[in-house]
Amino acid sequence: MYSATLLDHFHNPRNAGELPSPASTVEVTNPACGDILRLSIETREGRIRDVRFKAKGCVPSIACASLLTELIQGKTLAEAARLSSAEIESAIGGLPSASSHAAVLALDALQLAVKSASEPRPAPHSPPCGPEPTGGGPGLRTPGRQ
Repeated sequence: MYSATLLDHFHNPRNAGELPSPASTVEVTNPACGDILRLSIETREGRIRDVRFKAKGCVPSIACASLLTELIQGKTLAEAARLSSAEIESAIGGLPSASSHAAVLALDALQLAVKSASEPRPAPHSPPCGPEPTGGGPGLRTPGRQ
């Protein structure tokens, strides 16, 4: 029923887990079956440097998520964005028609992650210039005074 590649990715998932911030992490759900996929990608200079996933769902969904991480590792965001669910399905060795949603779920997560990684990130917070205001005004208190 399932290909050897699919079963290998299910039994030995690659790149399972999460990446810490500032990685782009997204979560998608298939409303029909309830499968959930969380995908984290770390990019540098527009290229996917690291990728991790967590999934809750059927055998094909977990396997497609694992395979997806291998397909996009090292690719540019533009290259990853061109991936199709048919390519995922083919690379996993085919899917039964009732399981084609697994490749679509992986692709949905990828598209959302690429979009998130492509958006400008806010600059880290830096303290204001000059000393912090203390005492005097309404709502401001001098440290140590009431």
